[in-house]
Amino acid sequence: MFQDEARFGRMSRPRRCWAAPGMRPVMQNGYEREFRYVYGAVSPLEGELEYRICERMNTVEMGAFLTQVGERYPDDFILMVLDGASSHKAKALEVPGNIALIPLPPYSPQLNPQENIWDELREKNFPNRVFSSMEAVLEQLQAGLETLGSNRQGLTSLTAWPWIRSVLS
Repeated sequence: MFQDEARFGRMSRPRRCWAAPGMRPVMQNGYEREFRYVYGAVSPLEGELEYRICERMNTVEMGAFLTQVGERYPDDFILMVLDGASSHKAKALEVPGNIALIPLPPYSPQLNPQENIWDELREKNFPNRVFSSMEAVLEQLQAGLETLGSNRQGLTSLTAWPWIRSVLS
């Protein structure tokens, strides 16, 4: 599995959008600095997505996410590929016995297919939107993650890059 975390919130980020010729698209803008974090892990060959929405990003939450994944797949040994975030290397991080952490080289997000999941989620569920509350953001986030997670073939298509297929097959 490939793991990463992302931040979603009320601060909008303008994206390209369609507009009729001669028209200028109008988009509201939100400046509220209110966020939640999502820990996610994808299994590219199986097309499975695990996630956990949290208020903070820290070693405790990372450990809770790893525990969640370990309990979901108790009969499997999981190689979890992740970046070098401090919460991934902390001595206090509790890693379940059925998970081994494998770090990516420094500054190489392009090697992590979980990054594509975040891009897809932002592109399909959050473009040019201003949310009136954090609850609305969380509803949209949950719905988007469930939709992505239920489409195994789509996840495989999005994340099972040729080099991953060749290494894991």
